[in-house]
Order: sequence, then C-alpha cells, then structure tokens
Amino acid sequence: MKTIANHLLVLSMMAPFASTALTLTSNDIAQGEFMSKKHEFTGFGCSGDNLSPHLAWQDAPKGTKSFAITAYDPDAPTGSGWWHWQVVDIPVSVVEMKTGVGINTQSKLPDGAKQISNDYGVENFGGACPPKGHGVHRYQFTIHALSVEKLSLSASPSSALVGYMINANSLGSATLEALYQRN
Repeated sequence: MKTIANHLLVLSMMAPFASTALTLTSNDIAQGEFMSKKHEFTGFGCSGDNLSPHLAWQDAPKGTKSFAITAYDPDAPTGSGWWHWQVVDIPVSVVEMKTGVGINTQSKLPDGAKQISNDYGVENFGGACPPKGHGVHRYQFTIHALSVEKLSLSASPSSALVGYMINANSLGSATLEALYQRN
C-alpha cells in the first residue's frame, strides 16, 4: 500500500509539469468519418465544391515558430499517394483556418503563408477525388509545429522536398484522418 501511495504522490507532483500534445480539430471533418461533397474536387470527373475544411489547433510545443498543414491520400493508386494540400510558413500566432481558405482565387491565408503546388498541379487545396469503385480512401489532414519561421524552399518545390523540410524542422504534429469514397 505504501508503494502505491508513493507512486500517486510522485504522479501528483509531476502533474504541473506534464506537457500537453498538439491537437487538431475541425468543424467540417471528423476522425474516421466520411467528408461531405463540399470537400470533393471539381474536375477529374468529380463535381464537388472543392472547399478546404475548417481546421483549428492548440497546445503547440514550446519553441514553435510556425506551422504547416498537409493533406494527403495514402490510398491513391499512384505508388506514392496523393498530396491534396500543403501550406507552409503559417505564422505562430495563427491557430485556425476557416472553411475554404485554400482556394487560390479566394485565398484568405494569413500573411506570409504559402500554398505549394499539389498533385493536381495547382497551388491551392485540391479536394478528394478517388477513382470510382476504388473503395474508401483516407485523407490525412495534419498540422505540423515547426522550429523555424520560414522553410527554406525553392520557388516551385516538389511535394517530397516540402515533406522533407517539414519533417526536418518538426517539433510535433497532429492528424485528423477523414474518409471519402466514390461509387
């Protein structure tokens, strides 16, 4: 009994120093749930609204100087997945992206933030558009807390290079994985 009491005492003393983990939430998408057609791409045979989902995050790790957002489909039949969205150099003061900010013609991105060309070949959000009958695809929306204010990137970096630079400067990340299917 004394051992249990000692462990509880140690845990209670550590509680004020316990760190919280970066979290990601959304008003539009939910973990393990299907996205609505408003997040489906317009083109490639898809006819959705192509709106990026609302995303909000909190509890960034100490030392965070900027954020990046990625949206990735690991189930795309390409051999390397499909990048739907990459936003880098999001100021540390920003903790939310409203629905639809990823559309280039209506961009309301924070000052300094930059969208990278996605696998559709455009510098904006590209919604879900899995091949008909290909089954359920997973869409991983991730917020990355970074140790630098700006990533050192060329004018037109590849998605692989952006991923490398994000991972090389990562202090932590959180992911919401939503689903989509076309029959």
